[in-house]
Amino acid sequence: MRGSGRIAVVGAGLSGAVIGRELAQAGYRVETFDARNHIGGNCHTERDDGTGVMVHVYGPHIFHTDDTEVWNYVNGFQTFMPYKNRVKTTSGGQVYSLPVNLHTINQFFGRTFRPDEARAFIETVADTTIADPQTFEEQALRFVGRDLYEAFFKGYTQKQWGCSPTELPASILKRLPLRFNYEDNYFAHKYQGMPEHGYTAMIGAILDHPAIRIHLGTHFRRARTSDFDHVFYSGPIDAWLDHAFGPLGYRTLDFERFTYDGDYQGCAVMNYGDVDVPYTRITEHKHFSPWEEHRGSVCYREFSRASGPGDIPYYPVRLVRDKEQLTRYVDRARQETAITFVGRLGTYRYLDMDVTIREALDTARLFLAKAADRAAMPAFVQSPV
Repeated sequence: MRGSGRIAVVGAGLSGAVIGRELAQAGYRVETFDARNHIGGNCHTERDDGTGVMVHVYGPHIFHTDDTEVWNYVNGFQTFMPYKNRVKTTSGGQVYSLPVNLHTINQFFGRTFRPDEARAFIETVADTTIADPQTFEEQALRFVGRDLYEAFFKGYTQKQWGCSPTELPASILKRLPLRFNYEDNYFAHKYQGMPEHGYTAMIGAILDHPAIRIHLGTHFRRARTSDFDHVFYSGPIDAWLDHAFGPLGYRTLDFERFTYDGDYQGCAVMNYGDVDVPYTRITEHKHFSPWEEHRGSVCYREFSRASGPGDIPYYPVRLVRDKEQLTRYVDRARQETAITFVGRLGTYRYLDMDVTIREALDTARLFLAKAADRAAMPAFVQSPV
């Protein structure tokens, strides 16, 4: 069934682009709005004029997924080149490999363990008295023991989240692997890569449809909702509802950009685990495109802090207070009509790019199915709570 009517998509990042494209192909007229003067959201990439390096303007985004449909989808708009994320970290004046693996363990403890020996050793230094870890710190102590925790996780986490690891849930650390071999690829997904010409070119191709109009540098006001048959909103849910229950907690990033004539650090990502180093990491962007060759280099020192008015929100904090606020916002949002909240900010969840695309595809397909049945579209396709 071919659609008809006008759709507003607020946000020209991954969520908005994918939903807009799916509905445009189904016959809807789509108007896409973004307050920034470029498409791509926080995935925006652009060439540096001086070096020719493809820069991840809002920090690096590395694509990894086990979802074959999503992988085929993005490759339909841009060729993805092979890329493995091999992260290093500086701690106590030495450079180590992350995630913690057999090389990390042997180097840190000055040993030559075999895999089974390392596994047995870690169990002796881990805090086995913690039967049910509730906090990040408890999980780390049970996971790797105090020495590895303090070297690689404690300081970095304090800087990244702006609070003690004792205030963070254990679930954050459960995403980080511990390996008893020498595999140093940070991700273990089937498909991993980088778009050959950057994410902005890919998202531009997704948005390149005659039924899609793009309005950049334009804030979408709630008063305009009635001008459209449905609105898909990927901005902060608390902002849409005028911060009725107070602002939700987000972390934002500041970047100290600098150039270097040569290779600055020899890798794409160097973390800094020591709490007395004010930045969390340095990213060297030419290494995110290893198929290209550039003499000069563009690097970012990355600083994390609490997001305030006028800042770009990057990460939802989701502490207990935030979750309580979120429940109230979700209840209020479900009273809205003809709007669906999508993406990391719209649902106040940390979402990787592949999950963002998967949910956008599912959201668009559900909308089309609901439209065919003349049924109301829910405010959330995935529960954000």
